[in-house]
Amino acid sequence: MIILAKMIHWVFLIYTLLMLLRIIGSWFPKYAYHPIMRFSRFYTDPYLNIFRRFIPPIGGALDLSPMIGFFVLQFLEKMVLRFLSVLL
Repeated sequence: MIILAKMIHWVFLIYTLLMLLRIIGSWFPKYAYHPIMRFSRFYTDPYLNIFRRFIPPIGGALDLSPMIGFFVLQFLEKMVLRFLSVLL
């Protein structure tokens, strides 16, 4: 069970780091089409678009969806690990 919990934690951590890379990369438009940035956008934008539907960018520039996405991701990780501990 401990190995499974660690694997789940690592999956959530890697996805969180991908989101962080996506956010930091958005500050540098020169690198928008770099393969690493395209990779991070491809995997994180579908998740972030869920939140963008409810909270559009403020003033067209300030996007709060990553912040909400981080909170929801952490909440989901805790819920999955708690469910796993109860189940096993």
